[in-house]
Amino acid sequence: MLAQPLFDLVHPEDLEVSRTGLKKLAAGIPQLGFENRYRCKDGSYRWLSWNAVPRDGLIFSVTRDVTETREQAEALHRTEEALRQSQKMEAVGQLTGGLAHDFNNLLTGVTGSLELLQTRIAQGRIREIDRYVNAAQGAAKRAAALTHRLLAFSRRQTLDPKPTDVNRLVTGMEELIRRTVGPEIELESMIEDAGLWPTLVDPGQLENALLNLCINARDAMPDGGKLTIETANRWLDPRMAQDRDLLPGQYISLCVSDTGTGMTPEVVAKAFDPFFTTKPIGMGTGLGLSMIYGFSKQSGGQVRIHSEVGKGTTVCLYLPRHLGEADGTEQEPELADAPRAEAGQTVLVVDDEPTVRMLVTEVLEDLGYTAIEAADGASGLKVLQSDVRIDLLVTDVGLPGGINGRQVADAARVARPNLKVLFITGYAENAVLSHGHLDPGMHVLTKPFAMEALASRIKELISD
Repeated sequence: MLAQPLFDLVHPEDLEVSRTGLKKLAAGIPQLGFENRYRCKDGSYRWLSWNAVPRDGLIFSVTRDVTETREQAEALHRTEEALRQSQKMEAVGQLTGGLAHDFNNLLTGVTGSLELLQTRIAQGRIREIDRYVNAAQGAAKRAAALTHRLLAFSRRQTLDPKPTDVNRLVTGMEELIRRTVGPEIELESMIEDAGLWPTLVDPGQLENALLNLCINARDAMPDGGKLTIETANRWLDPRMAQDRDLLPGQYISLCVSDTGTGMTPEVVAKAFDPFFTTKPIGMGTGLGLSMIYGFSKQSGGQVRIHSEVGKGTTVCLYLPRHLGEADGTEQEPELADAPRAEAGQTVLVVDDEPTVRMLVTEVLEDLGYTAIEAADGASGLKVLQSDVRIDLLVTDVGLPGGINGRQVADAARVARPNLKVLFITGYAENAVLSHGHLDPGMHVLTKPFAMEALASRIKELISD
């Protein structure tokens, strides 16, 4: 060991940062809390933390083995992620029954309209066609909005704070909440009309918090009642801020109130404790409010409960004002405005669903593209490995035959490194990610999508 060069013992992944640290020491810059891994006699690696100071041509260092500390921190992080996901899945479980009912209603609207459309065409009653087309499209769009909202809500994701318009978020969640709490609960939204300030939060986690608060409110009103969601701008002076365990300043509040059973002061005092629940066994994990509390604190805010037995409960989230504009939403283009193809531009469409292939192909051909179809990954890959011109690959992610859409794209790029790819998928967007990201030139369009959105995205990718 004594005869070995120092860097022969350093973990390969830590070599670059270790050399950088040594260079800084040589330049007279102390390295405090520097961590890297060194190989032991048995071939395993241990994490070491260095406090090293250069002086008079020598390096004085105190080194500590922090392997167990790091392992405990990683285990804690994994546990927190698992708890966050389990609490989210608990809420998703509450949604399924109501969503199945709603989807059956929406599908009845689609299939019924199409049947009547077919009948009216056979009868020659052409003037009534638009009525049934619009009804089918309306029902399908409402179903698509529900699936997109559910996928966005349920997917596993790291915290990603963004400037958020909470009014827009509440409005977007309103239909999902209404269907979740059921018709026995009257839902009222009282949003700040004067222009709610943006706040810097993870929108998905705030949606999660809002939905869980609404589920709690529903469960507190077994015989029905009123649920109110309210937003407001708040100026907290020193006294008000101290009462809420916050710094004085500008905040936005998001409050959920119910007219339910209420809680005693003793229950309120324990409400944020992990695994504390007043619900029957099997009806809740007791994680909801503790996770909401953690999310609020992590976002620089706070959460408070006001409750009175027999009258109801109000839970308020206080989140700091963000001095900037909230992220906007993109408007879909009109189909008539969709750009036309240039001569010879070719798109390969890979999807195992014949109806989707037919619709995408017809839209492409109407816009002047040459469309090539493939029903599975192997067939698509065969086309891509030929010398046929392909300007863009449009592929589903879940494909039969053992090769999925992501694998098709990765294999195709071996021979066509600059191939542009558009994944069209019914899964949440992160289903196509590799190590949490998409490679350059790869994009995602989530099903169901408007044909005009597909056309514009294809033209944008090809001309980029």
